Amino acid sequence: MSAPLQEPEAITPSSTPPKTPKVHTLGNGVRVVCDPIPGLQTVALSVVAGRGARAEGESRSGWSHLLEHMVFKGAGGRSAREIVEVIEAQGGNINAATGYERTSFQIRALAGGLDLGSAVIADLVQRPTLDEADLTREKQVVAQEIAEAADAPDDLVFELAQTAAFEGQPLGRPILGTPQSIGTATPEALSAWRASLYGPKTLVVSAAGAVDEDELLRLAERDFGHSADGDAPPAALEPAHFVGGQRPVAKKLEQANLVLLLPAVGVKDEAYFALRLLAEILGGGMASRLFQEAREKRGLAYAIDAYSETYADAGVLGVFAGCAAADAAELARVAAGEIAGMLKPVGEAELARAKAQLKGAMFMGREGALARAEQAAGQVLLFGRTLDPAEVAAEVDAVTPADLVALTERILAHGRAAMAVLGPKAALKAGPAFEAALFG
Repeated sequence: MSAPLQEPEAITPSSTPPKTPKVHTLGNGVRVVCDPIPGLQTVALSVVAGRGARAEGESRSGWSHLLEHMVFKGAGGRSAREIVEVIEAQGGNINAATGYERTSFQIRALAGGLDLGSAVIADLVQRPTLDEADLTREKQVVAQEIAEAADAPDDLVFELAQTAAFEGQPLGRPILGTPQSIGTATPEALSAWRASLYGPKTLVVSAAGAVDEDELLRLAERDFGHSADGDAPPAALEPAHFVGGQRPVAKKLEQANLVLLLPAVGVKDEAYFALRLLAEILGGGMASRLFQEAREKRGLAYAIDAYSETYADAGVLGVFAGCAAADAAELARVAAGEIAGMLKPVGEAELARAKAQLKGAMFMGREGALARAEQAAGQVLLFGRTLDPAEVAAEVDAVTPADLVALTERILAHGRAAMAVLGPKAALKAGPAFEAALFG
């Protein structure tokens, strides 16, 4: 129930693109989106709050994730066991996830299960029990989750890089928080936090699959249309600023783990799809530049890829690799060289392949009902509307080699990087090697 949320995806249209789902707004500000998918025998319901760990001050770090756990301990008169049993008895399942900018509650159910699913999620979001004894136990559970993440190198290295990239800001703190910060939470304080986090003006109720729009609107009004929690519009989030820096950690491991981050653009930026394509060309698959150069030609790494992580107003271009400690510095220099190589226009064939891969991934990611419901909710929270698949495909296809060069120049103009290296001492030279190769 705690996987970080990802930014919403979009897809390329089929020959007969579906109608873009309409956004309805209830009287108290809750927004509702319905996306029927013909032929399905199941429905997915996602109730998403447009707030997460990024809304936390340092003293409340991890509270959003802790609250997400706590609402499942009892809500609306049901016990923790009854919450899951009543859903599973009808062939469904229930889950939740906390991210930096959103918190999501999700139900998958057989056709006809929307009524119960909506009522249960409404209880979780609006009427949790928040018992003190449960809170004491759940703090211990989350503390174990924090310890587990610290013991997993491929989790810890990303956390270290994130901290370096956005030091001193909510985006630079782990979503799980720390044992100290979650230790200060009380039932009363969590109740107040819930009212601000899950207020009606932050909520989107989104359903996809075997769903009727009139039924969804009726249920949304019944279950979410009367809440006055956090009635005022949510406070604006502080702008994010990429800081950068080194986070080398020597640890007895068989392999070195590297995460190299550069400041990029947010999901609302006009260069968003250029960023997605830049990451695809650099390290999105087996034909990518990093895979071919670092693994196939030089044998420096078994695993290497590039990716983009985007928030509303900020983002990063990242490279992750696992390699032998002795190869870490050279691998970092190769990564720097491939990134700098994007200052030269890519060929049309390479760009076309990247566009096809990106659109293919977007299409495949949208084929599930839950993915569709989550995507629509994310788009409404970011843009106030759902996006036409044909519009999104056109945005991808419109990116030119010159756009990629311009974005690369923009990224490198900051002269900053965030680097985390976790592994044997010999690998710790990778961070300085990356920075020196890229910026001199």
